[in-house]
Amino acid sequence: MAVGISVSASSPTISLRHNQFLGPKPASIAPPPLLLFSPLTRNFSAILRSRRIKPSLAVCFVLKDEKLNEAIDDQIEVEINEEKSLAARLAEKLARKKSERFTYLVAAVMSSLGITSMAVMAVYYRFSWQMEGGEVPFSEMFGTFALSFGAAVGMEFWARWAHRALWHASLWHMHESHHRPREGPFELNDVFAITNAVPAIALLSYGFFHKGLLPGLCFGAGLGITVFGMAYMFIHDGLVHKRFPVGPIANVPYFRRVAAAHQLHHSDKFDGVPYGLFLGPKELEEVGGLEELEKEVNRRIKISK
Repeated sequence: MAVGISVSASSPTISLRHNQFLGPKPASIAPPPLLLFSPLTRNFSAILRSRRIKPSLAVCFVLKDEKLNEAIDDQIEVEINEEKSLAARLAEKLARKKSERFTYLVAAVMSSLGITSMAVMAVYYRFSWQMEGGEVPFSEMFGTFALSFGAAVGMEFWARWAHRALWHASLWHMHESHHRPREGPFELNDVFAITNAVPAIALLSYGFFHKGLLPGLCFGAGLGITVFGMAYMFIHDGLVHKRFPVGPIANVPYFRRVAAAHQLHHSDKFDGVPYGLFLGPKELEEVGGLEELEKEVNRRIKISK
């Protein structure tokens, strides 16, 4: 950096013009006699003192930074590199999310098709096998279908209680993964889905290989748990948390309210309520959360559009 300084000084200049009416111009600088008695002469010294001009000093600084342009270019290059890095990270994140959704979608479709097909085949072969003698076991069939419906509804209340008393209490170290950003297609909380599948498989197996009212009830209970698990997966994992696309299910008004209610559970606005899924809007109504529910429903509608 170079600094240049320029200084300019100015001094006062006084010029007196000779008045041609006062006679010839004197040879010395002394004033003529006639002027000694004039008012101008008497006030001449005062005029000189009042009009005395002090010399002025002006200083100019000129800054010349040879590295200024180079620093600006470096800064621009750094900003461009940061923007490129941010765009690359964003693209990588989107690609990872897309891969995770596809992985979970394959798992969901395979499990759904597999469980659905096995359940349908089990129901068909069980009743055809029981009716081989020509007698239709109406009581057993009624018990099977009644308990299927009852188990599906009862699972909602079981899930609500377990969610509040277990998952948000002693099992929080596992359920916490569901309340944090997920890394990868799966989370530790998915273990609960497997644990619920174990009794369903056991009940279905016992009811399939045995005849009678009790095996029929066990078969119905296992079938109801299976139906609830599949519905829970599509609404909770697909519609609410968007782990895979659910298609026209998202446009069903009741399912939209269920999804909005569960989203409020993750916001902790009502101390975790609702803990259930399909009856979540009813839980929010009991704690005075219908206004927030409607806001969340409208927000989800705007996002979907």
